[in-house]
Amino acid sequence: MLQYPAKIEADGDGFMVSFRDIPEALTGADTREEAEKMAADALLTAMDFYFEDGRAVPEASAPEGEEVLVSLPASVEAKILVLNEMVSQDVTQTELARKMGTTKQEVTRIVNLHHSTKIDTLALALHALGRRLQLTVA
Repeated sequence: MLQYPAKIEADGDGFMVSFRDIPEALTGADTREEAEKMAADALLTAMDFYFEDGRAVPEASAPEGEEVLVSLPASVEAKILVLNEMVSQDVTQTELARKMGTTKQEVTRIVNLHHSTKIDTLALALHALGRRLQLTVA
């Protein structure tokens, strides 16, 4: 799973969470435990900005010091792989649809975090981009 390091620090009467790699992901809570729970939601919400703007999602760096790792769901990670490859190759949704032999609407769903997409469909999208989805168990 894709994990991003988060810094959780005291902020007045509560705790603030920030992500070095994903500056858009910010949240806070009254307790450290609540802040840790809110961190995953903030990270996932921040992913929307990258998808809406068609920007590549930055790679996760190694944690430093007291940072904690916050995971994204595997389904989101797979969609990030597709988005990042599209950005890297400068491929539009229309182009990807043509390469996949499908409609632009289908590709729009593939790069929508709020739409459930079968892993096989994500693998086909990556294949159309000249890449291969590889799953491993660690």
